[in-house]
Amino acid sequence: MDLEGGYMSGGAWAGVAVAAVTAAYALGSRRLSTTPVSWAIVFVGCGVLLGPAVLGIVDPERDAAPVVVLLEVTLTLVLFTDAMLVRRGDLRTGGFLPGRLLGIGLPLSIGAGWLLAWPLLPGLTVWELALVGAILAPTDAALGKTAMSHPRVPVLVRHGLNVESGLNDGMVLPFFILFLAGIPGTHHAQEGVAGVFWRSLVLSTAIGLLIGWLGGRLLQWSRARGWVAWEWQQVYLPAVAAGAYELAVVTQGSGFIAAWVAGFACGFALRRFPAGREKEDADRAAEFSETLGGLLAAISLLVFGAVLLGPALEHLSWRIGLYAVLSLTVVRMLPVVLSLAGSGLRLPTVAYVGWFGPRGLASVVLALLVVEEHVPGVELLGRVVAITVGLSVLLHGVSAVPLAERYGRWHEKAAAASPDLREGPVPEPRAPRGPGLGDRPGT
Repeated sequence: MDLEGGYMSGGAWAGVAVAAVTAAYALGSRRLSTTPVSWAIVFVGCGVLLGPAVLGIVDPERDAAPVVVLLEVTLTLVLFTDAMLVRRGDLRTGGFLPGRLLGIGLPLSIGAGWLLAWPLLPGLTVWELALVGAILAPTDAALGKTAMSHPRVPVLVRHGLNVESGLNDGMVLPFFILFLAGIPGTHHAQEGVAGVFWRSLVLSTAIGLLIGWLGGRLLQWSRARGWVAWEWQQVYLPAVAAGAYELAVVTQGSGFIAAWVAGFACGFALRRFPAGREKEDADRAAEFSETLGGLLAAISLLVFGAVLLGPALEHLSWRIGLYAVLSLTVVRMLPVVLSLAGSGLRLPTVAYVGWFGPRGLASVVLALLVVEEHVPGVELLGRVVAITVGLSVLLHGVSAVPLAERYGRWHEKAAAASPDLREGPVPEPRAPRGPGLGDRPGT
């Protein structure tokens, strides 16, 4: 009984601490948005303080199961919402930028991360090294929100970074699953390459298309008849995302791939068959999902700081630190340079796009999936991911405002001197918008 009471007491205090941090940031969110202290820095830093490295309020062993559930739910909702909010217009207008970043830059980033891990992370097998490259390839727009939505940054760059970060976390999943299948003893390895391809890629994609399309059509059908209340429209979309995820899991496929594809299909259905005269059905219907996803992402980063980053800092080595630095610079920036060669974009734009590729939630969740598979090198792999994401939160958060301002000033001068500048004209002034807790791409 004492053990049970101790567990409940410890878990309750952890919940109180998380609620207190969230409320405190909310009260000062607008004020902090104009400083180098981003919301991600606040939540990750508080997580480290609450974890076993300092106060010990959040216990990794006691809270492991809820942490995994929280992160998986968050990534499912983020994948669904990000994909749902990608518009065909974003791909037609300056679509060459995200097209090059995703079609050329993403595979090159995975390969570069794989190769650089070879000399710096001894003890990992070939497929474990490949997993490191895949896990740290996707970027997170929420961590670089200021850099990707700053009003002085040209529209082409804003849309390009938003679309890239909204899609690359889903596009990296097939690489991740195939690399995991190459490691003996994992669940995917037992299925074999053919089984993984069929269940995780083909079947999960089909499930996502079916659930997403049907979900979008049913919502529009109900809206056209005035049957569904506005607040329940907001609740409906997370239910569609959860349904796609769970159905894929039941059929032993990839729930994340199904949720990501379902987001595309649902968004397309909502725009293809608008209810009445509303032209932004997908965007308006996703408002609650975006807000909920932002809140869960913030809490997830707090938990990440407590459970993963704090313990990793206690075992930091020069090899892990060097790889984290190279992952944020060489592994990201060199593929961006190569993918944008011949695009007509100026060097400051290429550098800006290359630097703002922050790592975040997707990398953390994929690392935890590796933990669940009991991969032999999981301890080292987890530390590498934790240090890289933690360093990204700090460096990208601190540099977002000053670099966005500096790049914006350069663009204004370049656009004035060259009216046909590839980056486009100076953006029109926009009405200021209050900072979100974790605004997702497309906002």
